[in-house]
Amino acid sequence: MNLSIKTCPLCDGEKLLPAMRCTDFYASGEAFELYRCGDCGFLFTQGVPCSAEIGKYYETPDYISHSDSRKGLVNKIYHLVRAYMLRRKVNLVEREARQQKGRILDIGTGTGYFANAMAQRGWTVEATEKNAAARTFARTHFGLEVKEQNTSPYNTFNIITLWHVMEHIEDLNHTWQQLHEWLAADGLLIVAVPNSRSYDAQKYQAHWAAYDVPRHLWHFTPDTMVRFGSRHHFTCVRRYPMPFDAFYISILSEKYRQHKFPVLRGLCAGIAAWCSAWFRPDRSSSIIYVFKKQA
Repeated sequence: MNLSIKTCPLCDGEKLLPAMRCTDFYASGEAFELYRCGDCGFLFTQGVPCSAEIGKYYETPDYISHSDSRKGLVNKIYHLVRAYMLRRKVNLVEREARQQKGRILDIGTGTGYFANAMAQRGWTVEATEKNAAARTFARTHFGLEVKEQNTSPYNTFNIITLWHVMEHIEDLNHTWQQLHEWLAADGLLIVAVPNSRSYDAQKYQAHWAAYDVPRHLWHFTPDTMVRFGSRHHFTCVRRYPMPFDAFYISILSEKYRQHKFPVLRGLCAGIAAWCSAWFRPDRSSSIIYVFKKQA
């Protein structure tokens, strides 16, 4: 059974227009349509399998967020970048929180690297992950007891993080509502998502790897992320570009285009994207958003 989106989740508009057709180069080879709201411009994947059936599109040993695969040069590059970004994420959370301990919820923790890093810093960590293999990896390698879903009471957490998770979530508005309920009054919500208005998204169009259909249901821009926060009584207080993501995404995109020397070409495109984001951070391949609850 596939999801049929009839109204825009951002503005409730019903003028939904075909935008482009993208292929699942990663797993199935199937094609999926991207639609755009004619009223607010929000972009999303139409006709994705429902949550009960989407699991098979993640069940590949190469899906690195769940398998932690190091096979191939692209995955090796991913691990190098992740090690660097992991330190940046920990420092960003503590700098934004202005504290070095507290309660943090990491939603969609994958194999648990970030959750473990925060636990090592002395934070009380809770983490959720739907994929059973990833939960097992986190427990085996880090001793983390990762839940399938959060069951904590309201107003519990000083920090809630979603690192490249929001774009996967089926019930988007309900999730935003839950985040507001779980977060303490003075807490912070930190969300990282791909930016479909980025330099590399414009360059690769339907071959842009971060569309990642059908696993990515929603395709955010800085404007739509801020508007979703406002719709659910959050204020975006800061944004941080993630220019390193452009290198990994560009290499994959070149691979999907079946060009010769995809790594070299992807690195060149990543440099161009880096330079673009330096002058215009809103064109970064991915962006981290820091939200606070509205009074």
